[in-house]
Amino acid sequence: MVSSLFSLAGRRALVTGSSQGIGFALARGLAEHGATVVLNGRNPGKIEVAATKLSAAGHKVSSAIFDVTSAEAVRTGIGAIEGNEGPIDILINNAGMQFRTPLEDFPIDRWEQLLTTNISSVFYVGQAVARHMIARGRGKIINIASVQSELARPGIAPYTATKGAVKNLTRGMCADWAKHGLQVNAIAPGYFKTPLNQALVDSPEFSGWLEKRTPAARWGNVEELVGAAVFLASEASSFVNGHTLYVDGGITTSL
Repeated sequence: MVSSLFSLAGRRALVTGSSQGIGFALARGLAEHGATVVLNGRNPGKIEVAATKLSAAGHKVSSAIFDVTSAEAVRTGIGAIEGNEGPIDILINNAGMQFRTPLEDFPIDRWEQLLTTNISSVFYVGQAVARHMIARGRGKIINIASVQSELARPGIAPYTATKGAVKNLTRGMCADWAKHGLQVNAIAPGYFKTPLNQALVDSPEFSGWLEKRTPAARWGNVEELVGAAVFLASEASSFVNGHTLYVDGGITTSL
């Protein structure tokens, strides 16, 4: 059956930063396509709420509370999942943060926090999970990039730098790990209605600019990222590797 290409039945997926926003939407989407999902975050209360929602909908879900910005915590957390629950077949590296201010005034501590949260975590979790995947000869890793992997905008230069790094780290992971049976790709969302973007969503000026700037003439809804994630997590993408898939309403195609 053609639909079996997109089935995730029998697969376990770890989604970092999945208590809300894009991470939760992707976790729910993978669960709806048959995956067992492992929610990750640093706030046990938020993760418990998210897990309860998925469980109430009849999905198979568990929680893994660890800090993806700590290499040691990541090693311990991934080891616990692999040892106690079973193999991680799919990883979505979603955890991230934003901070907006003119570059000349950008605080050094915020710069370092962005680097650790947005790019070091992708390396830490990706490496820890890949070591197990390599031993099994298969695995799917999906990193969450951004339109800012390609485009810059005033006030977010460090964020842009980290998302450009995510795109190229995805390529590097592919170059090293494709020979072991792993597919490593990225999804680059455009402007979506999320808690991270709430201040922009609430700004008539920014929303007006975005609607004119984006060919689709609107904000994206997080559910519109699910199809891309299911494709990259499933057998349908078995020969897609090192690719960044832009889900952005066309914003990267037009001036």
